[in-house]
Amino acid sequence: MSYKPSAEEIKRLRDDTGAGMLDCRAALQHAGGSYDAAKKNLVDQGMSRAAKKAERAANEGLIDSYIHVGGKIGVLVEVNCETDFVARSDRFKSMVRDLAMHIAAMPVHYVSREAVPAGELEAVRAELGKTVPEGKPPNVVEKIVEGKLNKWFEENVLLDMPFIKNDEQTVGELIGSVVGVLGEKIQVRRFAKFALGEG
Repeated sequence: MSYKPSAEEIKRLRDDTGAGMLDCRAALQHAGGSYDAAKKNLVDQGMSRAAKKAERAANEGLIDSYIHVGGKIGVLVEVNCETDFVARSDRFKSMVRDLAMHIAAMPVHYVSREAVPAGELEAVRAELGKTVPEGKPPNVVEKIVEGKLNKWFEENVLLDMPFIKNDEQTVGELIGSVVGVLGEKIQVRRFAKFALGEG
């Protein structure tokens, strides 16, 4: 006999994930009542949906600001989605605010890996190559450099960074999970960060 989740369980899962009631009921049934498994399943579905929506146009959205306590750091960020309906949703607004806060707190230089200029990427790769001990075979050197380059992306590129409020997921994974819940393509278009006294 299949598991029948209570209205309270469905509501809790809906509040935590923002997924529809039918999706929440189905996830709980599929997980046999295991709340954590149902939640993970919904997030995983969201990531899958996010990949499918990547080619869609996203021309709506929000520009939000975040001023750090004391007024010494400020951020403007533009995040796009497909419809004004989603742009006005609390889930979307909350995510945009979290992204602005993350950018204020971290040394973000680029939105995505693709946004890093080719010349700078080559320079970084060359610098990282100098840190590899001599005498290693070229294929080993390449693997070591790629590993160090991935670490550099985590420290400089927004989508690759561990999310400041939950370092178990990257900013890109956070956005992907919200895409899965809201059902639209979401992308960070651009940001500007201002620090008092810096040019």
